[in-house]
Amino acid sequence: MTEQIVEISREIYDHRNPERSVKKLEGLNEEVVKAISEEKQEPEWMLSKRLNALRIFLEKPIPKWGPDLSTLDFQKIRYYLKPEERKNMNKWEDVPNYIKKTFEKLGIPEAEKKALAGAGAMYESEVMYHNLKKEWEEKGVIFEDMDIALQKYPELVKKYFMSDCVPINDHKFAALHGAVWSGGTFIYVPKNVKVTLPLQAYFRMNSPRGGQFEHTLIVADEGAEVSYLEGCSSPIYNENSIHAGCVEIFVHKNARVRYHSIENWSRNTFNLNTKRAVVFENGIVEWINANFGSHTTMLYPCSVLKEKGAKSEFIGIAYAGKDQNQDTGHKVLHLASNTSSTVVSKSISKDGGITTYRGLVHIAKGAKNSKCKVQCDALMMDNKSKSNTIPYMDIKEQKVTIGHEASVGKIDEEKLFYLMSRGVKEEDARKLIVSGFVEPISKQLPMEYALEFNRLVELEMETSLG
Repeated sequence: MTEQIVEISREIYDHRNPERSVKKLEGLNEEVVKAISEEKQEPEWMLSKRLNALRIFLEKPIPKWGPDLSTLDFQKIRYYLKPEERKNMNKWEDVPNYIKKTFEKLGIPEAEKKALAGAGAMYESEVMYHNLKKEWEEKGVIFEDMDIALQKYPELVKKYFMSDCVPINDHKFAALHGAVWSGGTFIYVPKNVKVTLPLQAYFRMNSPRGGQFEHTLIVADEGAEVSYLEGCSSPIYNENSIHAGCVEIFVHKNARVRYHSIENWSRNTFNLNTKRAVVFENGIVEWINANFGSHTTMLYPCSVLKEKGAKSEFIGIAYAGKDQNQDTGHKVLHLASNTSSTVVSKSISKDGGITTYRGLVHIAKGAKNSKCKVQCDALMMDNKSKSNTIPYMDIKEQKVTIGHEASVGKIDEEKLFYLMSRGVKEEDARKLIVSGFVEPISKQLPMEYALEFNRLVELEMETSLG
């Protein structure tokens, strides 16, 4: 077997372009919300939803549990940043050159050529490129920029957008998203169509004090299948930024959706994201979630197993270094009989970083023969770091099977000694042990994204170990 050597450079993620936004909307008020809606020429019902969401956001208090959000000033954030005008969203050569170079550094065009059914690229508050290969378009698959989808498929979007899955009053940051959302991805897969190659979108923030609020809406109709990958990154500044995106997934009867996400926001970003799937009869949702960057993350993807036989599988990893607080986990709601779920959560903390698994398992009365297994593993690289496990189980039915395992530990000194006794340097031995720890996540990713994932792990370990 030939070992692949990947050169590691933080500059891939931390490079920044000079700010060239042609429209900037700062502060949070009714005028800003109306201006965003007017800029996008939205229907009246969407503006009404936005204004209602703003009212809810202003009324709801900052959460008192979880990480400290006191240094985030919502009035200093730029809620809409419009880059240069797009010429043709379907042609890569028409993307402004400085934006094109950014995404080329991140490998987006190459990935589209080799391994994707379609790709999208969002820069600041607007999607700059979006394209679906003709083969899938002919089968009725819709893969659009969320703003464009609202114009082209208004009734379909209205049916699903922030109603049954993530309503605007769900929590404070869902309301914030509902007020100022911009860009994102809309996917609809018709009945019995199986998209055999992944679809991908990459979200990039560039400016200081920026906010990104993309909306991802995935609908897999009966018997349909689709795999979707999201990547996110931003350069580091001295001023805080915010990411408060939203992902809504609808998995209809006998359908299957696999959602991958690698979030690598800079260390000045507050990542307050919301992700949820509603799964109908015998449907399957699979989550693969990795969080590396951000100053503070509060993210708890949720599976609502609404009808009998629905199934959810979640694998997640959180990585916290110096001055990082990764508060993540998974929620699963068993609302019908014979539903099943598995949750595998891993975390790594070093240099005083804090990781927390915050999970919920709810089994409703009548959800007989439901099964759920939760496994949480935490690896601490030093004595300064912290790891917390806060599971909550709300079981209303007796005929169920529930399992929960949790472990917190440091690098096994015996394994370290064994590798060093075979001539492996200590630094490399530690990297090998960490790679083994995160293998359950990397082996679930397509090859190109597994390389990206392993590159990020190695980069963080390199920083940690000097």
